[in-house]
Amino acid sequence: MRVIGLISGTSVDGIDAVMVEIDGDAQKLHVRVIAAETYPYSVDLQSEILAVAGGSAMTMLELAELDDAIAEAFAIAAGTLQAGNAKAELIGSHGQTVYHRPPSFIADRQSSSTQLGYSMQLGRGEAIASRTGITTVSNFRKADLAAGGQGAPLVPRVDAYLLGNPKVSRCIQNIGGIGNLTYLPAGPVGQLEKVCGWDTGPGNMLLDLAVQQLTGGALTYDRDGAWAARGTPCSALVNQWLKYSFFQQAPPKSTGREEFGSDFLQRCLTDAKEHDLIKEEDILATLTELTAASIVQNYREYLPQMPEEVLLCGGGSRNLYLRQRLQKQLGAVPVLTTDEAGLNAEYKEAIAFAVLAYWRYHGIAGNVPRVTGAMREMLLGEIHIGGCSVT
Repeated sequence: MRVIGLISGTSVDGIDAVMVEIDGDAQKLHVRVIAAETYPYSVDLQSEILAVAGGSAMTMLELAELDDAIAEAFAIAAGTLQAGNAKAELIGSHGQTVYHRPPSFIADRQSSSTQLGYSMQLGRGEAIASRTGITTVSNFRKADLAAGGQGAPLVPRVDAYLLGNPKVSRCIQNIGGIGNLTYLPAGPVGQLEKVCGWDTGPGNMLLDLAVQQLTGGALTYDRDGAWAARGTPCSALVNQWLKYSFFQQAPPKSTGREEFGSDFLQRCLTDAKEHDLIKEEDILATLTELTAASIVQNYREYLPQMPEEVLLCGGGSRNLYLRQRLQKQLGAVPVLTTDEAGLNAEYKEAIAFAVLAYWRYHGIAGNVPRVTGAMREMLLGEIHIGGCSVT
């Protein structure tokens, strides 16, 4: 089956689109990439998304129009990608996350209960299905949230079947705007009872926000980490930041721009001044060190054992300086990319949502309860056919 996977992450830098050929079932899955491309948002649309994700108020009409605009951008990306190829039979669209609130425990004098998590992805699947004429699966997080889970991360089950290794234990480390890991112990492929996964904290988000602020918007990111590589990280400051509550929280856990966005960056910049950290390259080096150190701290604190190798994916896998700092902290554990295991590192998340859509279409569960904290395995996503939805 030819499936298109679509996603725009917390960095909001564009729509990653991939067309894959998928054969087999959950246990024997074969995925072949046919085409892949990233389609940048227009400047205006990106600004609107960043504003609402940053907490700016908007009317319901404005929210509806933004939802439609994102769906249109996703539909155009799908249509453009398949030009020159056979038409896709299915689309899996993660959409654009603009808000994420993990579940929380509430206690008062009368009762105690758990508040379900909430996560909003714009770019409605029914509009994509109507615009493209292709059956579309969307809203992947809702079923896991309804079962008491975090709604994230959702890719570990896909990682288990595509990247598990019978002889080597692996951490699959995605570094998008937010970082998240999947731990795959050595052994039979797909042994879900031993798979671990959670969000590790900031990925590229703080770095990108800092670059934009330091350059007045002239640059949106630090290519290859070259600017940060000229600086010297402040270890004392990194150790101070690692005491932040999220890093001390045991899994299951998830996070987003709400926790590690602009407000957190301003706190970091204030702390930097107090430590006489003035040079821009030193600030970027220190923020990079936080990403690397938070990833490694998560491994040491919460994994059953350190992995024998780490495979990077996502935009951060191309940040050479970040990769060097990770390698420095991990010592003898090799830091590679999923490319070296046969799975495209840049588009792995889009591939994952194509697979999740394929599983939903065939009635196969997509979450891993021990990862998200959900009460049970769930079918993930709502199916939209010709503008009509089937839940």
